[in-house]
Amino acid sequence: MRDYPSDRVDLRSDTVTQPTPAMREVMAAAEVGDDVFGDDPTVIELQNRIAEMLGKEAALFVPSGTMSNAVAIKSQTRPGDEIVTHRRSHIYMYEAGGYAVLSGCSISLVEGDWGMMSPEDVQNAIRKVEGSDSHYPECTLICVENTANVGGGSIYEQDTMDAICEVAHSNGCRAHLDGARLFNAVVASGVDAARMVRDFDTISICFSKGLGAPVGSVLVGDAAIIAEAHRWRKMFGGGMRQAGVLAAAGIYALENNIERLAEDHARARRLAEAVNSMDGYSVDLGAVQTNMVYVSCKEGGARALVASLAEQGVDVLDLEESTIRAVMHLHITDEDTDRAIAAFENAHI
Repeated sequence: MRDYPSDRVDLRSDTVTQPTPAMREVMAAAEVGDDVFGDDPTVIELQNRIAEMLGKEAALFVPSGTMSNAVAIKSQTRPGDEIVTHRRSHIYMYEAGGYAVLSGCSISLVEGDWGMMSPEDVQNAIRKVEGSDSHYPECTLICVENTANVGGGSIYEQDTMDAICEVAHSNGCRAHLDGARLFNAVVASGVDAARMVRDFDTISICFSKGLGAPVGSVLVGDAAIIAEAHRWRKMFGGGMRQAGVLAAAGIYALENNIERLAEDHARARRLAEAVNSMDGYSVDLGAVQTNMVYVSCKEGGARALVASLAEQGVDVLDLEESTIRAVMHLHITDEDTDRAIAAFENAHI
């Protein structure tokens, strides 16, 4: 693998990336302060830069994407409120029920192909107290995920996201974008980042996935909501001190690692097409829009496939009994992709 030569090709996730030598240099040289006091200059620079990139007023640097989503929900709801999101969204499936425990919210789940919701289904999922004889909770927040992870890294059409935000706002709700892989969507779609998120009230972005930083996410939005989120970050244990060492990696990623995401997308597509052409596998090629490849294998065979690929030095994840996931990232080369294709061809399934 590029930068960190290994006898393995690690496709489990883009979270396995390590800071490159150049990124480590800027981290080591970062000017730091105490971010809890608000005087870490590198954190301030990162927050201001990402807010400007997205056309919003303010941003807050947090340790993880899960915390970014958590403080976004907490800052825009009250206990007893309800949020709307996709049934296979990260917020619902992979954040340990934080919306319930930390924010006291119930959740209304929406179906949809490739992990994406339609405006009509969002409208139908919104429940309001008024007119329900107090039977319903008050829906106050709509959460969209772009790219849609469990949807195979698929990308919302811009018109669809705009319409979902319109549904949210016309129903007295706010709109949050879980944009953990936002820049994958930006690069693949050609839509400017600020335009993509224009109608969302808050946006979460992760630096430690395809962008290649070791730690950190940001929550972006208007100044008032970010001030509220700052309070909840502290209460949830996310206040950091000399965090400029980490923020420097985020700045480096914004300057160097966005456009190169197209390389990951091209390699994912090549892997997907090759595997889909093999007997015993199928890939929904329409969902392969960024850096993820979801492969269906024989019924109940995912764990055995993972083990067989691992024997050949290729690491992937089994997400369901008959589905595995492979994710391209900055350390993966064309030669690694060739090796992964060969491993699928030679796997015992």
